[in-house]
Order: sequence, then structure tokens, then C-alpha cells
Amino acid sequence: MMRRKSDKDDSISLIVEKAALEEYYGSLDTNTGSAMIETINGQAKDKEDPKREKSLNVFSDGVTQIDFVLVWEVDRKGKPKEGEPSKHKGHSLNENHEKWRQTFLKKLEKSGIRIEMHSVQSEKTDITYVLLNAPWSVQCYYAEELSLRVPLQVVPHQISKWSDKALKKMGIPNIMYQEVPNNPPDLYTCQFRLSKLQRFIGSDNQDTFFKNTQRHQILYEILARTPYGALKRGEVGIDRLVNENVFKAAYPLHDGPFNVPPGNQDPKSLNLRQILYLYWGQWKCWYKYQPLDHIRQYFGEKIALYYAWLGFYTGWLLPAAVIGTLIFIFGIFLMLIDEPAKEICESGDQYVMCPLCNICGFWNLSSICSTFKAGLLFDYGGTVFFSIFMALWAVTFLEYWKRTNAILAHRWDCSEFEEIEERPRPEFTAMAPMTLRNPVTGSEEPYFPERNRLNRTATGCMVIIIMIVVVLMFLISIILYRTIISIFLYHSGNHIFVSSASRIASISGSVLNLLVIMILSKVYTSLAQLLTRWEMHRTQTKYEDAFILKVFVFQFINFYSSPIYIAFFKGRFVGYPRHYHTLLGIRNEDCGAGGCLIELAQELLVIMVGKQVINNVQEFILPKVKSWLQKKKLKTGKGEVKSDEVHTPPWEADYQLLLCEGLFDEYLEMVLQFGFITIFVAACPLAPLFALLNNWVEIRLDAQKFVCEYRRPVVERAQGIGIWFQILEVITHLAVISNAFLLAFTSDFLPRLYYRYKNHGSLVGYVNFTLAYAPEDFSNHTQCRYREYREVNGDYSPTYFNLLAIRLGFVIIFEHIVFFIGRIIDLIVPDIPEEVEIKVKREHYMAKEALAENQVLGKALFEETDQQPELRERHRTKPTED
Repeated sequence: MMRRKSDKDDSISLIVEKAALEEYYGSLDTNTGSAMIETINGQAKDKEDPKREKSLNVFSDGVTQIDFVLVWEVDRKGKPKEGEPSKHKGHSLNENHEKWRQTFLKKLEKSGIRIEMHSVQSEKTDITYVLLNAPWSVQCYYAEELSLRVPLQVVPHQISKWSDKALKKMGIPNIMYQEVPNNPPDLYTCQFRLSKLQRFIGSDNQDTFFKNTQRHQILYEILARTPYGALKRGEVGIDRLVNENVFKAAYPLHDGPFNVPPGNQDPKSLNLRQILYLYWGQWKCWYKYQPLDHIRQYFGEKIALYYAWLGFYTGWLLPAAVIGTLIFIFGIFLMLIDEPAKEICESGDQYVMCPLCNICGFWNLSSICSTFKAGLLFDYGGTVFFSIFMALWAVTFLEYWKRTNAILAHRWDCSEFEEIEERPRPEFTAMAPMTLRNPVTGSEEPYFPERNRLNRTATGCMVIIIMIVVVLMFLISIILYRTIISIFLYHSGNHIFVSSASRIASISGSVLNLLVIMILSKVYTSLAQLLTRWEMHRTQTKYEDAFILKVFVFQFINFYSSPIYIAFFKGRFVGYPRHYHTLLGIRNEDCGAGGCLIELAQELLVIMVGKQVINNVQEFILPKVKSWLQKKKLKTGKGEVKSDEVHTPPWEADYQLLLCEGLFDEYLEMVLQFGFITIFVAACPLAPLFALLNNWVEIRLDAQKFVCEYRRPVVERAQGIGIWFQILEVITHLAVISNAFLLAFTSDFLPRLYYRYKNHGSLVGYVNFTLAYAPEDFSNHTQCRYREYREVNGDYSPTYFNLLAIRLGFVIIFEHIVFFIGRIIDLIVPDIPEEVEIKVKREHYMAKEALAENQVLGKALFEETDQQPELRERHRTKPTED
């Protein structure tokens, strides 16, 4: 085990100093489900709660607490008898795995870890469970190494939600509020120091001083650092052993079952997992506040911050969804009174339109009556207001999230985690080729040359570029698919197919594009994970940021390339009759008869809503299927599944659960959704409503997975949502630019406004105004029309250039107004509330006092001064000059 140069005896022996806890007040429940520590009148004492069930997470002696569990399986079929040599390659591989396991476990024992093993026989395999416990001396050593924070004082008043305060002031009952039992106290904390042990709350009880989650962190750090082979080959850490299938699983235990026993149970007697299930994981809690403090206490800061952000985002979606729905409803009424819609529907054979493809025929404009009216749901003046509203909504949402994040980060003791407290990743520590003195701490730390990392990062960027090219190739393929399908449908001779060829091709292309997107996402995510691990990032935060950035750049192109193409490129480079542009010999794709904006709305709904439905079905069905397969695999030799939680040991019950795969997919889904409802909101005002409905379901599905179906993940600390916040800021800026160009160049808003200005406020004749005549030599029999502002010879008309100037001016004005208002909001809303700044200063002061080396000397000096009146009088008088 590693030793520090100073305080080296801390890991060997402990000197327990008895002192009155003068600075402490209140009470602290340090370990839910076990002994409670109460601090009364400066005296700490243990007090058993008879209502609490006795913990089963202990060794066979009934006392030693289980901090972590390792599991491995050995196939019983074809296993060589004792003393026989292995004849198969698989057997020699098993022998190698056995050697690694034994080496790993021996080194854990040398590190001071207590080990107990249990074996269970299933139908096909022998399963071995390794129970691990870190003794007090090991806990103290690694608590200092990991800079774990321990409590100094209980804060009497916790911060309540602003909505709860506002409703109370107005005298309105708050239906979102619920009383959750065993609410964790708000604490002033500081980094653990063994030499100052007696100054921390609960320091007289070694069994409950460190929280369960902190013990899990300590064990995982030891497991991640311990080598089992050659360091040069990277044979170190439990993660690689699990990946190599040497161990099947490594996990901390849940606090107990999530099901509440029948009968009238006192809520305070429930374990924390049961509390989360009752007050968070059930569908009836969909409109209630999330118990964030309980989530943080059980799952750690990283997971709690995700749910805090998701709940905050979902709450902010409510006003956006309401206004978007009102805009959509107003569009329905506009369909009935819109003058251009009446002109199109009543035009009959007046407007004969040119063919939309080389093999298509002439068509009447009146045939798109219903499609044109449907387009008015998304394309009218109210959309401009909604686009400005959503841009300002996104800016304000991010500003207020920064405030909320600052409050939670301080309240959960992680406001300085990434800058000061975060340590190198265990894998980096083991694989780094050299050490270098840290200029801040002055200690020797593992170091990987920056030049080598830059070279590896450049290689990763090349892979990203290659994958983006692959995405664009698939996009071109989808475009060609739509054109080819249209041709086949037109040649089919079926009247229904001929009349709906463009619509069928568009919808089927959107569905095919969604399937391609989902497949490419899975492939690239695995590739990005390998590349990021190869780049050797020092801390877990930097590792995750690099991985997230790689995947998001790819996913951005993957998900948004098709909507961007429809919004800004489709129909722009078509040409005009007799001078059409081509791609690979095929005429460039034109917008459908109803225009590009309605096609964009259709594409958004198919991709966004379709992706949400697929993800929710997967999150609901796949965990249950995987859980059933896992339990089937773990049948006992008698063919029965040990599912009775009363008789099944907790380590076996938790092994039947599924592995928690982290938060990356959850964040990615929400951030992509945020992009859909902001970047293209001008084309689909209903997008925030669909997002809100999805998120209500998403929170409950995720809560049930984490509480009921996943093994308990190792606690990870975090200061915020990481690089996702910077990505959200970039998306917000892109949304302003995108909506400005969408309204200016894709929507009919500005042409209608221009025509009203030229025609004294009336839209009579607007349809004829937007149509150009084909050249006379295009068709000998029929003179057709097409949507453009051109003269008969194909040259652009003066109206085109007037509108172009208006459109560019609108983009500039729109962007400047929104960015200016956003900047004002940024200046008005402080990132950190004043009350949080005061608490930060208070906590720093208390930590300084608690860890001061000369505190005892200072007290002795003042006591001596009090005993000498003449000396005290001398201190009161003004000193004279010598």
C-alpha cells in the first residue's frame, strides 16, 4: 500500500483523543439503517433505533460491514478433474484467469482489506462471491488520499424551492410538495484529517463515521489501483479484470430491498432505497418534487446533479409547451381565414404547375389545398414571436441553471471538486510512464507527456472526420432514395401511389434515416470510448469531457444533418425549367408541393418523437428482458431461482440486477432533444410539448431503473453537469442563428409581409405574386408556373433582390436583438446567489479553524492571559514606543 511522506503512521495506528465537541450542534444521521449518532450538549452517543431492520450487509460474523462485492463464474461443463491437465484452449485461459484472480486478491489482502468468500452452484456454473471490507485504518488513510469531506457542523436552515416559497406567499396550496422522511441534514464540511479526528461530528464511532457511499469510494479506489500483472501491459485495476471476464461483476450493495413490507410502516423506519422507491420511483409521483438530497445521499453527487438538471429543465419546458401549443391552436383558426389558402383551394385549373421531377407530370396548384393549410400551422407570424421567445427562454434557462447548480454544488460539498480535490484516474495513475511534481500541491504525480496526448487526440479527430464523411454519404443516399422511390411510384400506374408519390417517399425516407442514425450512433459511441481511453486523460472529468465532445460532434451531424439539409439546402439549387441542376445525373431534389417547411416539421417529428418512443420502449422493456435472462441464468442446481429476498443473501440478490451503464446516454438524449426544440422550433411549435411529455415519462423510468433494476453504482462526485453545459450554450447560440435564417429564407413570413406593404395591407393576389412563368420553349402545349421570383427568361426579378435585402436585414436585426437581450439577462442574473457566497466564506472559515495546527496553543495562551490580570491589563493599554 502506498505511503505518504508525512503522517505516515496514520495508516498503522490511531490515537483517539477524547475532547468535548464544542463547535457542534444539531444531530447527524450518518448511516441510514444502522446506528444513529446524536450530538446533545456536546456529547456524542450511539442510539439504536428499534424500528429499523437489522442490516444484512455484513460478513458471517454479523458485525463486519460489506463495503464491496466481487463475483466470478466458472463453467462446470467440460471442467477438467482435479489433477488432470487442460486439453483445450479455453481451459488454459481459465487457468490464466485464475492466476490473475489469486494475485489480485492476495494484493488486496496485503493492502489491509478483509475478505470473505461464498460459493453457489447454479445449473451451469459455479459462482463465487468475494465480500470485501476496509478496516478503520485503511478508511482513514484513503479518506485523506481522496480528500473526502466530513461534517463539522449542522446547518439549521435548508434552502427551500423558489416555487414553494412563491406559492406560500400567494396562499396557494403546493400540490408538488411532499414530506419525505429522514431528510438528510445540511452540513458544513471540510477535508478529512486524521490528526483532527476529534473535531468532526460522530468521530467517536468508527463504524458509522464514514458514510456507506464514502466507504464504497475507498474500496473502489483500492480496487482500481491494485495490479494483477505487468504494469507495462496495463494489467491493473478491477475495470480491466471485468472487461477481460476474469470477474463477472464488481459492485457495492444496496441498503436493502426496495419493496416496503406490508402493514402500517413508520416512514422513518424505512431504508433509503425504500424511501426513494416510494417518493420518487412510483408513477404517482410524476408531479412531485424530486427528493434530490436523498438521491445524492444514496447515489452520489454526479447522479443527483443529473436528476436536478433534468427536473429543472422539465419544469422550464412547461411555459414553452403552453405557449407553443397556443401558437399551434391559433394556426388552426388561421387556416379558416387565410386569404392565400382560399385562393389556392378555389383556383381550380387556374395555376398549372411545372413537373417536380424529370418523369413527373404537370399538376394543378389546387391539389395541395389541404397540405398548404396544414403548413399554416407552422408558418405564420406567430412563429416569429415563438422563435424569439424560445431563444430568450434558452438563454434564461441556462442562466438560472447556473445559479441552481452553484447552490447545489455548495450544499453537496463539491463546489471546488474539479479545481482542487479531483485526483488522477486510477487507470492513468497505473499507466502513466513518468511522474512530475505538481506545481500547486508540490507532490509527485503521474504524468503523461502532453505532446504524445496531442498526437493521439489528432488521430481521434481524423477518425471523427471519417465518421462524419460516412454520415454525409448516408445522407446523400437517403436523398437519392427519395428520388428513386418517387420515380418507381410514378411509374407504378396506381392512382393512389402516383398522387402521393412525393409524400410517401418523404415519410419513408425519414423513417429510414432514423434507423440509420440509431445504428451509426451505437457503432461510433463504442469507437469513441476506445479512442478516449487511448488518449490517457489525467482526471475522470477530462476523460468524460473528451469522450462527450467526440460523441456529440458526431451525433450532432448524425441527427441534425437531414433537418439542416431540408431547412437550408433542399430546393435552393434546383434551377429553373430547361436549366435544372443535377447530382450524379439525377435532377436536384425540390421541395414538395406543400413547401419545405412542412417537410421540415415532418422530419423533426419523425426523428425527435420517433427516437423518444424507441428509447422509452427500450428503457421499459429491455431491462425487464435482461433481468429475466439474468435470473434464468442464475437458477440453482434444483432448477429454482432464489428470488425470495428473505432467504437470498443481499450479494446474490444484487447480482441478479443489471449493470448501471452510467449517465452518458441519458444526457445525450436530453441535449439532442434540447437542440430539436431550439434550433428548429420555428418549424414545429409543438416540439416543447412532446419534449415535456417525454421527460415526465423519462424521469420515472430512470428512477425505477436506478432504484429497482440496476446494481448500485459506485458514487462519483461532480461539480456540475460538465461539458454538457458548454454544449447547451453552443446549441443556444446556434438556435438563434438557425431560427433567424429559417424565418428569413424558408418561411413565407417575410414575402407575405413584403406583399402586404406593397399591396396596402391585403394578401389578395399573393399566390400569383409568388409564381413565375416557365420559359416559352419549355413546353409547346402548356405554359406552367413554378415557385420563384424570376422573369420569363429565367433571370431573377427585382422582387427577388428586394426580398434578399429584406431577408438579410431581418437575420441581422433578429440576431442582434436576441443576443442583446440575452446579454442583459446574463448581467442581471448573478451566477452565484449572495446567500451561497456567505455560506462558502463561513465554511472556509470553519475549516480553517478546525484544521489549524496552532489552535490548541492559541487556547493555552489565552487561558494563561486570563490567569494573569496584570498581563491582561497590559494588553488593553496602548503600547508605548521604546
